[in-house]
Amino acid sequence: MTDDAKNLSPAQLLTDMRKAAPLVHCITNYVAMNIAANTLLAAGASPAMVHAPEESGEFAAIAGALTVNIGTLSTEWVDGMKEAAKGANSAGKPWILDPVAHFATQFRRDTVAELLALHPTIIRGNASEIIALAGGQSAGQGVDSGDPVEQAEEAAKNLAQSQKCVVAVTGTADFITDGTQSVRVHGGSDLMPKITAMGCSLTALVGAFAAICPRAPFNATIAALACFAAAGKMAQQSASGPASFATAFLDALYNLDTAALETHARVEVL
Repeated sequence: MTDDAKNLSPAQLLTDMRKAAPLVHCITNYVAMNIAANTLLAAGASPAMVHAPEESGEFAAIAGALTVNIGTLSTEWVDGMKEAAKGANSAGKPWILDPVAHFATQFRRDTVAELLALHPTIIRGNASEIIALAGGQSAGQGVDSGDPVEQAEEAAKNLAQSQKCVVAVTGTADFITDGTQSVRVHGGSDLMPKITAMGCSLTALVGAFAAICPRAPFNATIAALACFAAAGKMAQQSASGPASFATAFLDALYNLDTAALETHARVEVL
């Protein structure tokens, strides 16, 4: 990283994000709404779940950032997503695409193609989603990844270059790239995949950090993933299973400070 990037460390950005308490416009799926909103609140941001096409474009323009998750699609929701992305673009606001199982059906393939044409600032997905989005063959089944993160790293770089955006591949160790520079984020817990919509809530958290440093989406994404990984590792220490982990995770994210972040998450510059 450059000297300027050091001023955008995860710890500093966490402090800045909490001071700003940015409004994050989330268009997400029915399964994820509650946990995504609670994740943002625990971290220090303010969530808004707005998806109607009649207002989503206007709302995206006043929010700090927009996140779009295609987990549960309908024609009306797709229209809302597109209007929101256009509104964010017009207002110069960052927006994040979470292409959930985009390869599963023609409706999803068409939707994600339309959204990619609206130039997301950041794309966050699992390894199978990113491989397929870059034009490769993935082993994914529905929303679950069938590929390791390492196998998606080259696809992520290619996608970042072609889309001129930041791409994050999340899994056991996360990979983040803007097509030129890349990092891995280590931490988290093996209980995370046992909680529904954890990845979706991570996308929302990326939006919170993108909102406070829109000109540095690479650093914003690193900060969000590092905070998420640290909270996951902390939560695992007291959890006895998925249910207690879900509660401990939100508490850990709420109580996360610089020391805990630096102890429980590691950013590896590649």
